[in-house]
Amino acid sequence: MTTPRFDIIGQALSDASRTRMLCELMEGRSFTNKELASAAGITAQTATAHLRMLQNAGLVLAEKRGRCVFHRLANAEVAGVLEQLAAIAPSSHLHQAQRRKAGEIAQVRSCYDHLAGPLAVAMTTRFLERGMLVEENGGFRACADAAWHNLGVSLPQNPSVADSRQPFARPCMDWTERRLHVAGALGRQILTHAFERAWVKRNAHKRGLVLTGPGSRALEEIMGLRSQELIDG
Repeated sequence: MTTPRFDIIGQALSDASRTRMLCELMEGRSFTNKELASAAGITAQTATAHLRMLQNAGLVLAEKRGRCVFHRLANAEVAGVLEQLAAIAPSSHLHQAQRRKAGEIAQVRSCYDHLAGPLAVAMTTRFLERGMLVEENGGFRACADAAWHNLGVSLPQNPSVADSRQPFARPCMDWTERRLHVAGALGRQILTHAFERAWVKRNAHKRGLVLTGPGSRALEEIMGLRSQELIDG
């Protein structure tokens, strides 16, 4: 039996500067070495060494685009693991410093490629209440409902043959709410649709999102959610 090298992951996450850079990448976009160095408050040379360690641990990928090298999280699974770790590490940078950086980021934000925060948790709760999602074997199963179309979601034609390693609807622990929101392809489709319909837009704090008037009205019409009350409250 091969022993997983948790020590390599642990060492990669053991430095505050590296976790700050990972926080920036949790948005799902790519950034240059200089941008990540600025976000972490370190020199570009130091950032290079940190990014190399994160790459060796399989957490970050580097891609050359023209004259620049951009860095991003390796995949959605890495983002999910980081979100889970944040949920059990309330004293970490991922939890407290991110809130100090921008209060509204804890209200409406993206978690890599899907919605997170109180709004996402409330939406997931409503999905479960309406039977659109069913908790099953520690995960979520999406059930047919006309509302999915209005949210931009196309359910898989044959869910029985879906890749079990990448479930269509995956529960993700929200690090500010300590409750589940939905991730996976379903969560990605909802966020993509929200951007396309201008229901949400990015704010100056990167992971933070702004729920627009049309978005608030759409969620109330489709799901019966008074979303603005969730955010303001």
